[in-house]
Amino acid sequence: MKINNIIDSLKDDMIKSTQELVKIKSVEGEPKEGKPYGEGPYKALDKALNICKDLGFKTKNLDGYIGYAEYGEGEDYVAVLGHLDVVPTGDGWKYDPYAGEIHDGKIHGRGTMDDKGPTLAALYGLKAIKEAKIPLSKRVRIIFGTNEETGSNELPHYLEKEKPPIYGFTPDAEYPIIFAEKGILQCNLVKKLEVKGKRDTTIEYIKGGDRPNIVCDYCEAGIKTFDYDIIERSVKFFRDKTGYDLSLEEKNGLIIVKSKGKAAHGSTPELGENAITHLFKFLGELPVGYSDILSFIRFFNKNIGEETNGESFGLKLSDKESGDLSFNVGSISMDKDKVSMAIDIRFPVTYTLDYVRELLNKKIEDVGIEIENPSTENPLYFNKDHKLIKSLQKVYREQTGKKAELLAIGGGTYAKGMPNIVAFGPIFPGEPDLIHKPNEYIKIDELVLNSKIYAHAICELAK
Repeated sequence: MKINNIIDSLKDDMIKSTQELVKIKSVEGEPKEGKPYGEGPYKALDKALNICKDLGFKTKNLDGYIGYAEYGEGEDYVAVLGHLDVVPTGDGWKYDPYAGEIHDGKIHGRGTMDDKGPTLAALYGLKAIKEAKIPLSKRVRIIFGTNEETGSNELPHYLEKEKPPIYGFTPDAEYPIIFAEKGILQCNLVKKLEVKGKRDTTIEYIKGGDRPNIVCDYCEAGIKTFDYDIIERSVKFFRDKTGYDLSLEEKNGLIIVKSKGKAAHGSTPELGENAITHLFKFLGELPVGYSDILSFIRFFNKNIGEETNGESFGLKLSDKESGDLSFNVGSISMDKDKVSMAIDIRFPVTYTLDYVRELLNKKIEDVGIEIENPSTENPLYFNKDHKLIKSLQKVYREQTGKKAELLAIGGGTYAKGMPNIVAFGPIFPGEPDLIHKPNEYIKIDELVLNSKIYAHAICELAK
């Protein structure tokens, strides 16, 4: 276990380097010459590469987008892909999020877990390999990205300049190993509103949510009517019948019907309560005149409703590798001219993006609904017998003494941006997931254990 002993001796340096990086506020900022994602990410990249140089590694900065440290010889290389950019801190922090303070055996701060700490753990693991003079047949790169949190746009730049690794992993998720990540299709379902209602009660606007990948927790509709009592009675009757959290108020000559739900991530919409679907169900029962918005609501209620698996929409897909498709309604915006609904579909890994698009288009082609602003990610999937998967399983078992279960997720990790990469740590089973949350931290013992796991994984893949 020579490598592990060396890593133990490097512990203090690893902690110091992590603190230095955490102190840099590397949130995306205004682009500048040579600093495509702003001052913060550039400073973090510069600091990381200087740390690498001090450890004796060759480094390369690719135009401020991304950089890497390299060790060894060989035609092919193995990579650890980490990122240095972070999300904004928000409120509720006990300690300064950009100080890297140590309390109770933990380094606190934004980026300690995602991804500054674990990426440096891999770097120090590589340093231990270098000091131990372990023979490798492939080069090894620790890659430092700077735009993962806002699009991973630095990775195409990297792949324009460099060939991809033959194997690798990213410390951007959880242990043991994520071998399958569902494909993602986000878009707006849009209908122009040309036929208006001609009764005393009309729907003037609807608005709720702001992101397709979050279950909408608040939605409201403005209704114009001369009969307040009928709306009030309808809300009360509907609330008593369904248990939904609906309320109303009068404002600016309109009755505002408010729907409250519970937010959840778009990859697990079944864990939330969708305020849009609740409100649409109510609006579909109102005595309003025929209009294009009413036809949209009825189409929605018939083909989506409160389902989160896409069944009525013709999208009930499933496989044994990654489970069921998920369908989330994230936001709604309706005015006098059009209605636009943002949806988020996570589809199983053995299906293609083209097939899912075909099913979606088939459902809306004859009802005047169009797709706008599509955003897509192909699935990521490694066969369970793939060398990369088997190698990481072996290392995880040996270093932790625990079973190396394979995980399939609906979300997407940094691994999707680079060929031949899989998500591997850094969060251990049973530990809290504080990524993107206040009071993010990494336990020092787990920083060191990550370094040992990653060092042995590099050896296994590059031997």
